[in-house]
Amino acid sequence: MVVSQINSQITLNYLQTKVENQYFERKGLGEKEIVPSKIANELIGMLNSDGGVLAYGVADNGAIEDLKTFTPEKLSNYRNLIHDFIEPFGNIELEEVTISGQLIFLFHVDQDIERIYKRKDNECIYLRIDDKNKLLDRDAVRRLEYDKQIRKFEDELEPSFDFEDLDTKLLERYKQKINYKGSVLDLLVKRHLAIKKEGKYSIKKAGVLLFSIDPEKYITSASLRYVRYEGVETKVGTEHNVVKDVRFENNIPWIIGKVKEFLQVTLKDYYFLDLKTGRFNKVPEYPEEAWLEGIVNALCHRSYNVQGNLIYIKHFDNRLEISNSGPLPAQVNIENIKTERYSRNPRIARALEDMGFVRQLNEGVSRIYKSMEESMLSMPEYIEKNGNVYLILRNKVSDHTKTIPDAIIKHIQNNWSNYNETQRKVLQFLLYNNKATVAELSEHTEINEKTIKLYLKQFIENENILDRLSDKVRDKNAKYAFRKV
Repeated sequence: MVVSQINSQITLNYLQTKVENQYFERKGLGEKEIVPSKIANELIGMLNSDGGVLAYGVADNGAIEDLKTFTPEKLSNYRNLIHDFIEPFGNIELEEVTISGQLIFLFHVDQDIERIYKRKDNECIYLRIDDKNKLLDRDAVRRLEYDKQIRKFEDELEPSFDFEDLDTKLLERYKQKINYKGSVLDLLVKRHLAIKKEGKYSIKKAGVLLFSIDPEKYITSASLRYVRYEGVETKVGTEHNVVKDVRFENNIPWIIGKVKEFLQVTLKDYYFLDLKTGRFNKVPEYPEEAWLEGIVNALCHRSYNVQGNLIYIKHFDNRLEISNSGPLPAQVNIENIKTERYSRNPRIARALEDMGFVRQLNEGVSRIYKSMEESMLSMPEYIEKNGNVYLILRNKVSDHTKTIPDAIIKHIQNNWSNYNETQRKVLQFLLYNNKATVAELSEHTEINEKTIKLYLKQFIENENILDRLSDKVRDKNAKYAFRKV
């Protein structure tokens, strides 16, 4: 059941179950310090960030509470807080909604690409980051001012746009996703991706990037390029080592889908040992969640006003490099990139979130780190250099045993229930690291070296699955590895 006349996405189920994120906040009546000024702080944070909806009268557990329990005077204070506490006057629309006889307030906030908002009484400036509201210091305010200048590009109109270039099928899917009943052009206006003046529509650059079938016709280099190199470095001239070069040109949702399909079949596989079941599963050289989030983030946060630079995916034997033009957005640096967020292109980011291409943009970087860690790969690396941002994902395929004999895999799986926890960790470590010394295995398992030696001897002599790679009898640096059958 849609409960909002302003935002068709807001149903009763949405209000009660939607996870709070960059664009949605709920406040119940029983929470501490939920006074008008507290609501104003949250709205200021949304104004300065990406906009959103604040539902007042909905508890954290989704219970609908009744604002009519307030006195008329108190209720009036909440109705007027936009004027009483926020400066300058922002684009906030208060919608009063009655659900089963209970009154709630929906504050609909549209972000502003130019102005910075503050509290009237104390001049405090807030910024919404993910599901938190952050009080900014002077330096953070300066960075916010700088980034708002870059944000203007996506809100600029594209006067020469041919509306025949719209991807109408994609727009229809977008309509269905957010329960919108009007025309696709009115949907663009509703989502601030176009304007309508005197009956004539004009599309913004964000709308071109999201829904044109040929954005490069209007915005130079609005595409993505994949380059595969043989080896671990770029070579030129007679040593030129590019073995594949593919360019993806279309709107952002199309690029995400096509690049995802392409990399799913392009990336290599290696064996992943599930410690709980003892089963060997094939997984790509990089977890999909890591590279896909990296690509989506690049498309969301690129400085599209810096034209001439594509988004690049450079694929080497030992790493993926995803790069996009522009420095890191305001409030974000290499040190805090896991926890901070600020969308350089909020119109684009909001539409992608609506369509389900991203869940919560701030979670994206955290998911990259988590998925790489769960796959026992190196931590992601972010580098800011020459006006570009680089995400580097490193694999272990280049130094990993490319193939483990089927007979050994079958033996380990059949005998998994007979191994103790330490033996399982030994096998897992060897799988991921190819080779290991007794000392390395002892450190990894936190078990003494004498016990590790006994287990290795068992794997070599009794089970015939490992080899000791040294001819010296007393070689403390001897490496152990899976036997080549």
